[in-house]
Order: sequence, then structure tokens, then C-alpha cells
Amino acid sequence: MTVLDQTRAPRTTRGSGARRRPSPLGSKWTPYLFLAPAALFILVFQAVPLAQEIYLSFTRTTLLNPTRSQWVGLDNFNRIFGDPDFRHTLLITFVYVIACVVGAVGTGLVVALLLNKGFRGRGVARALVTIPWAAPGIAVALIATWMLNAQYGIVNRLLDAVGLGVPDGAILDSPRYALPAVLATTIWQLFPFTSVVLLSALQAVPQDLNEAATMDGAGRWGAFRAVTWQVIKPTVGLLALLMTIWSLRRFELIWLMTKGGPVGATETLVIDLYSQAFDSKELGSAAAIGMVGVVISLIVITGSRLVARAVEKEILR
Repeated sequence: MTVLDQTRAPRTTRGSGARRRPSPLGSKWTPYLFLAPAALFILVFQAVPLAQEIYLSFTRTTLLNPTRSQWVGLDNFNRIFGDPDFRHTLLITFVYVIACVVGAVGTGLVVALLLNKGFRGRGVARALVTIPWAAPGIAVALIATWMLNAQYGIVNRLLDAVGLGVPDGAILDSPRYALPAVLATTIWQLFPFTSVVLLSALQAVPQDLNEAATMDGAGRWGAFRAVTWQVIKPTVGLLALLMTIWSLRRFELIWLMTKGGPVGATETLVIDLYSQAFDSKELGSAAAIGMVGVVISLIVITGSRLVARAVEKEILR
């Protein structure tokens, strides 16, 4: 026997009845423990308020006495859909959402394509383009209101200089020009986000494929459609969905600029909901309007998923 064998520590064997203590991190409940805080947050701050809103939409409840509710069934929905002003609000909402999606995503794509090119000062330009998105919505609304002011606003002076001045300079007080002004301000605030996201997507486009398509005679537009667009199309679809949801929920900018006026020219669903709840003191009608917005959002999300799946199946074929 060698010295090493003599100094080796004796092995200890576990008894047949001894069991290894299970590690808490190896339990099957571990994933649920990590998800518990997020699930609790969603339950408390989203699921419970949504359930309360669903209940309120079927009751006649006033802000002055919210503890006393009267069950009225579908009366709130029948009343709002029978109101011509609400149908006009739905039309304004659809126009606002579609214009915001097309304007923000389209402008963001153009800016992203420009920033993707090589030129001096590109890093500074990429930083400056994010300023509107970084600015608070309240600040953007106040600055836009000052710029559109009838007396000292710079926008009116520029329009007068080129012969396109608005009568009396009342852009935000005109039923014809108020909505375009609000839309321009909203798109100006949103397009930096879409441009940054699309710029990241453009970095993944294989440049050799673009060059090959151009050399084959496809041209810049043909190369863009055949190569670039195919790569960034999923990102564009996701951005369109996000812009739709955000535009449906947009409140502070519209409220601070026009409060839904003049004569309902900029009144969207969220503005109508606020007016019903805090001006008319009708919480039941406001909840019904909110449920209409929830249903529209669900339809948009479901439709986008169906379209994405159809496109994916077509690609796999």
C-alpha cells in the first residue's frame, strides 16, 4: 500500500434511507414564482379595473354618487350608438388613427433610409431626430399651441409669407384646419420612434443582395422591394400595430391643443370618454365608450395576427 492510499480520506456512504433535499430553484413551480410579480401587477392594475369598467358599462352611474348604480343592461350602448355625435366621433377616431399610422410609419421609414446612408454628421443627425420622441407629450402640445397661435405663432407668419394664410390665423379654432394641425403635431412626435426602430431593422439587410439586385438591372426601387422591404416588413407591421394602439389611446396632446373642438372636429373616443365622465358626470356612458375602444383594439390586434400568420404561411410555401 502506498503512502497516498494511506492518507486518502475514507469515503462516507449515505444510508439507504437518506434523501437529498430538493433545491428550491429546481422545483416545477419556479417559473411561476418568477412570473408572479408581473401577474399580480396585471391583475391589480389592469384586470380588476377592466372588470369594473365592464360592470359600469351596463349601469347608470353618476360621478356625483358613484356608490349607487342602477342596472340598465344595454341602454348605454343603445344610447351612444344612436347618437349622431358619437358616430361622428368614431369617424374622427378612424381618420386620426389611420393618418397617424400612415404618417408616422411612412415618415419614419423615409428618415430611416436617409440616416442609413453614409454622410458626415450622421451620428449627430441620428441623435437629433430622437428629440421629439424624448420630449414629454404635454410640452409638445404646449409648444405646438404657441406655434399655431393666431397672434404671434410662427406657423401663421410662415403661411402668410407664402400666401397660404388661414383667415384670422385661427388654425386650432377652425373645424377645417384643427384636425390636420393636431395630426401634424402627433406625427412629429411619433415618427422618431418608428425611424429608430426601422433604422435598426435596416442594419440587418444584406448589402450584397442589394448590390446584386442593382447590378442585375432591378434599379434602386426594384432592389428595395425585392430585398429591403422583405427584411423590414415584419418590423413595419409591428410598428403599425403599436401606432394604432397608441393613437387610439392618445389623450393629452389632443386635450391640451383643442379639447376635442371646435364643434367636435378633433374629438376622438378618449376625449368623448373624458367628457362623458367628468363634464356630463355619466360614468356608465363613459364606461360604454371605453368598452367600444377596447373592442376596436382587440379587433385590430386579432386582425394583425391573422394577417401575419397568412403572410408567414405564404412565405413557407
